Amino acid sequence: MAAAEDTAQTAHPGGLSSVIEASALEAAATPSTIATRPLAAHGSKRANFDREHASHAARQHADWVVDSGDNHNLPFAIVDKTDARVFVFDAEGRLRGAAAALLGLARGDDTVPGIGNRPMASIRPEERTTPAGRFVAALDRNVRGKEILWVSYDDAISMHPVITTKPEERRAQRLATPTPLDNRISYGCINVPAKFFENVVRPAFTGTDGIVYVLPETKSAHEVFASYEVE
Repeated sequence: MAAAEDTAQTAHPGGLSSVIEASALEAAATPSTIATRPLAAHGSKRANFDREHASHAARQHADWVVDSGDNHNLPFAIVDKTDARVFVFDAEGRLRGAAAALLGLARGDDTVPGIGNRPMASIRPEERTTPAGRFVAALDRNVRGKEILWVSYDDAISMHPVITTKPEERRAQRLATPTPLDNRISYGCINVPAKFFENVVRPAFTGTDGIVYVLPETKSAHEVFASYEVE
């Protein structure tokens, strides 16, 4: 399997557990298979962002997750590609933390079939997307023993601490700027600040699967998730 950043960062050292294999299968499901519930008659449920700034799209999606129960009582994360932000919630929709993120170099919500098995050198710039969708995610370790959160094993997409092995890419500096305009640099993986991964992502997903929702940037949320507006 080709890594979406580099082989050492995302490749798995051995066979995946049955939990991860099941996660990969669910991640590959088409959006039309995702079940939703109608709005509750007694009133809508909403996510708790506390005082965190978030786009309307991120707030609306988090509200839909909580109101519909689409996360199946699991912790979840929302990746807002347009704003280049990640929001991590507990199973009940309370925000655990948020941070900037680096994403795939190319805009787009789909991935090239079989890209996870291709050598990195063969992946063209226009193919380096972070695919939109609903993914069952789980913590794992790469070949160097460093922890990552698998988002889509088949597509070699993971969330992990920012890679700083190539100073010329200025990844840490990109995360620190106030604009999302310079956050498109990766082969598709979701790079987050190291402390955010350690203090927020790891505790949220330790001992449990979770759901990662990657919001679309060229499609509608309803098209990708069959979601609805929470009123």
